[in-house]
Amino acid sequence: MTSRILRRTLAATLLVGASPLAIAQNADTAPTTETSERLSTVIVSGVGPQRETDEMIGNASAVSRGEIVERLQASLGNTLDSEPGVSTTHFGQAASRPVLRGLGAERVLVLTNGIGVIDASAASPDHQVAGDGIDAEKIEILRGPAALAYGGQAIGGVVNVIDGLIVEDLPEEPVSGEAYGAYNSVNEGQEGAIKGRFTTGPFVLSLSASARDFENYDIPGFAESSRLRALEALEGDDHHDEEEHDEDEDHDHEEHEDEEVRDTLENSFVETESFAGGLSWVGDGAFAGIAVRRQTSSYGLPGHSHAHEHEHEEDHDHEEGEDHDEDHDEEHEEGEEGEENPFIDLEQTRYDFRAGADLNVGPFTRIAGNISIADYEHTEFEAPGEPGTKYESDGAEGRVELGTGFGDWEGAVGVQILDKTLDAFGDEAFITKTDTMSTGVFLYQTREWTNGFGVEGGLRYDSTELDNIVAGSREYDLFSGSFGVHQHWENGWFVGGQVSLTERAPNESELFADGAHLATEQYEVGDNTLDKERGLNLEGTIRWRGDTGFGFGANLFHTEFDGFIYLTPGLAFDDDGDLVDEIDELPVYLFVQEDTSFTGGEIYVDYVLAGGPLGADWRAEANVDFVSSDIDDGGNVPLLPPTTFNASLDGDWGLWKAGASVTVAADQDDTGVGELPTDGYTTLDLRGALSLADLGVGREGTEFFLEARNITDEEVRYATSVLKDTVPAPGRNFRGGVRIVF
Repeated sequence: MTSRILRRTLAATLLVGASPLAIAQNADTAPTTETSERLSTVIVSGVGPQRETDEMIGNASAVSRGEIVERLQASLGNTLDSEPGVSTTHFGQAASRPVLRGLGAERVLVLTNGIGVIDASAASPDHQVAGDGIDAEKIEILRGPAALAYGGQAIGGVVNVIDGLIVEDLPEEPVSGEAYGAYNSVNEGQEGAIKGRFTTGPFVLSLSASARDFENYDIPGFAESSRLRALEALEGDDHHDEEEHDEDEDHDHEEHEDEEVRDTLENSFVETESFAGGLSWVGDGAFAGIAVRRQTSSYGLPGHSHAHEHEHEEDHDHEEGEDHDEDHDEEHEEGEEGEENPFIDLEQTRYDFRAGADLNVGPFTRIAGNISIADYEHTEFEAPGEPGTKYESDGAEGRVELGTGFGDWEGAVGVQILDKTLDAFGDEAFITKTDTMSTGVFLYQTREWTNGFGVEGGLRYDSTELDNIVAGSREYDLFSGSFGVHQHWENGWFVGGQVSLTERAPNESELFADGAHLATEQYEVGDNTLDKERGLNLEGTIRWRGDTGFGFGANLFHTEFDGFIYLTPGLAFDDDGDLVDEIDELPVYLFVQEDTSFTGGEIYVDYVLAGGPLGADWRAEANVDFVSSDIDDGGNVPLLPPTTFNASLDGDWGLWKAGASVTVAADQDDTGVGELPTDGYTTLDLRGALSLADLGVGREGTEFFLEARNITDEEVRYATSVLKDTVPAPGRNFRGGVRIVF
């Protein structure tokens, strides 16, 4: 089914390219170029009046549609990994969440159009985010505390995926849209998306569909890291020495070497489909709309064993009428006797309603609200046709915001309510049914003087209750606040500083987990006595942009956590009442709470030169991000990203474009308990594109592109991944495709 839908999507891409709707438009009507958008763009993911990135104290950025297509991978975290201060949990190519400034899981709030994704991705790194950006119009990233907008769950930051299904302004054209398709060599993978927007009078209909079909991906060498293989060899030698089987030692060791997975990461396939539609009414100073999205995904869970000799095989020509279970019996074959390829089937249906209107009622200037209702579930199969654990997450979240104006002060007041349920069924469910109810109210105000000096600040209160069917309920009163000042000058300089206090309630896993978590090969134990987590953040920023095309900036931060919650090896009671460090042959990991500090920052520069050498318009960018942490009682927070440098150079000749980018990641030796160090890496990417718009096809942005990712076939292991020593990133990948804007 996936392949059939994908072929239709790719065919539609080519048909759109040949249709009259794709005929080139006058350059005067073309949208704002993505180069200028990268320099400074309006951020809608905040609270109060919308501001551009160059006017915000915190480090905010937006990834445009063109950049999404250029960087697109099968998971949200991997797509955004090259952004300053962003890393990925990388659980293979399918399930990866963003990590911002060393913080992940529930401390990074992933949103769709300003409302939470309402899935199970924060409960475990093997759970896919319900939304990867394949059909997104823009992805906004707020680094650091965003508590005033979204509460303490955003203590690390916010990633907001904006799909554009509900529009607030009438499009300029009666029909517009985009089609995209690409092929990847590293996984013999196809991907495609098509979206259209149709306007008649005050009504706008938005439709989109996407599909992806990726096989197991190639890796440069062994699946296991050299450090892990050396450790296993040492442990194996010790074991053989104890049993004194001198002659069998070498034979067993050679067999183990032969059985190790290399060159292709088994069970790393991923298939996705999504269909969405939205209907909007746009009036004079008002809008209202409703949207629905249905998405499904099937993906393997790599890293469970290094001794499988079989490979994931798929038959992409399933006949119509075959049911879902029969498809998976064919697609996910078992290998040697007793060996299995676990995989996940996921589906979510989401309904969104959003409306807003200008007001002129006393101090109130505007009202806007949105409500999202989502029904999510995924089933973990340990073998074809044998369902294991099932996770369900359903709920609703709503938010209403009133814009205010008190003289020269602008701001907003609002309320936000979340009601969701997370449940798991099966022998391997490590968490039991938990209902979460949260109500938050917030106030934010800002003022700007004519001399460029400005102040901003606000307060938020949340009442959160987590009710577990076994352990009972916990209630938390959470307070957050921030105050900041900034000064900008007409010569392009901007300096600012802010202090933020944020409180976060523990999530379901941190409080109530108790069971074997096979995906991460840990036995997780929560603690229902955990207190709220409090973070005091100080951040300073300085940036400059001149008239010569050069700009630079730096954001430095320091956060003191009171009661930081993290997962670490420990002891727990087994069924016999004994205190052990291993249950069900898995090491015990406990959620514990300690005072911790984080220090880091992002430094970035860019330069734009029109009509430069070789007759091209050039753009150069570079950034470096770094973060360190210290636990007050000694040691390091686990899974921290290393210092990472990114640089790119792009040339635009009008008809042709070409570019190169390099990433250099340092070694990560500041590891948590039970972690091995992670080697650094250097990757090189190349990209070229032919502008079809300049040949009379489509609007600006229509192009045929070719890419070479990780062209040197470097071994890449992310220090932020719990499976970094068994699941490397993909190797060399040649990617080609077409994007058509009409």
